[in-house]
Amino acid sequence: MRAPPRRWSVLVAIAVVGASIPLTAASAQRKGEGQAPQFRVDPEWPKPLPNQWRIGQASGVAVDARDHVWVIQRPHTLTEDERGATLNPPRSRCCVPAPPVLEFDAAGNLLQAWGGSSRGYDWPGVEHGIFVDTQGHVWIGGNGARDHQVLKFTRDGKLLLQIGQAGVTGGDSDTAHLGRPASVAVDPATNELFVADGYTNHRVIVFDAQTGAYKRHWGANGRPPGDARVKPFGNPVHCVRLARDGLIYVCDRHNNRIQVFRRDGTFLKEFAVAPATRGNGSVWDVDVSHDAPQTWLYTADGENNHVWTLLRESGRVLTNFGAPGRQPGQFHWVHNLAVDSRGNIYTAEVDRGKRVQKFVFGGTFPVQE
Repeated sequence: MRAPPRRWSVLVAIAVVGASIPLTAASAQRKGEGQAPQFRVDPEWPKPLPNQWRIGQASGVAVDARDHVWVIQRPHTLTEDERGATLNPPRSRCCVPAPPVLEFDAAGNLLQAWGGSSRGYDWPGVEHGIFVDTQGHVWIGGNGARDHQVLKFTRDGKLLLQIGQAGVTGGDSDTAHLGRPASVAVDPATNELFVADGYTNHRVIVFDAQTGAYKRHWGANGRPPGDARVKPFGNPVHCVRLARDGLIYVCDRHNNRIQVFRRDGTFLKEFAVAPATRGNGSVWDVDVSHDAPQTWLYTADGENNHVWTLLRESGRVLTNFGAPGRQPGQFHWVHNLAVDSRGNIYTAEVDRGKRVQKFVFGGTFPVQE
């Protein structure tokens, strides 16, 4: 699940890359221009799990208002080798798949774990994405073939609400059902749930976070999904994230772009990130920085195995950290990320990565203009 503890830290925010969006004279004077945050990996985070537990593909990570870190993982992705079952004699106590949802404190201690199939609601076949709203409610989704639902829980795992139904989907015009939703976010100002919907559909759809009532939806450029006048969202529409100023950032993964909207779906602009990327695309997840104006965007790129830092105002790419590999500070299919109130970044890896990592914020450094 994690690399063995090592008594050193890796400084990872070192590579300066060119901008994907041209600068204007006005934007060159904005806060954050010429400076970028830097990070070092904490190779001893998280602490070893109890009960011989081990995590599989870590498909989502979120940070709550107490700076607790929530991880959703896929227990069924552990192989027989990883469980020790193919050894002769078998290691009967190593290892046991951990429950899908795990809560850690900032130091990496496991606080609780829960989740899995239960009567009364449709637990996803393939866990995908987690979000904790300001009231402490935990939201999850899935991207399995039948996972067309979003679930809302209390922090100790009691179901509060299900939107959508497993095995039932009706396409981009269906306002009652979802299509393998990838990610959600709740706006604390309006208590609206924004869903990146997703792996089957090609839209952002909004519901009342208390009742689940449908509000509105849109596709690429704020147009109806499938509108031929604009380049459509690819599959998957992989993330949705809200900034404090109400702007909404949507990951169009295979098109290597972030689109920016107002709450009502009005399209404002888009940013390209590593636009030549092929394969699985470059924009897997997005979060905003912890400073008051939220100067920077951080983007998880599971194809190139970087975390990119962009200026939130202009979309200018400033730096990246990470590289392909299994050592601390490296990535294999970095899938999701989240930022805490101190500016630290937590990342989650799928495929054979199967781990979460913590990158400690270390202030800012000058970057080339």
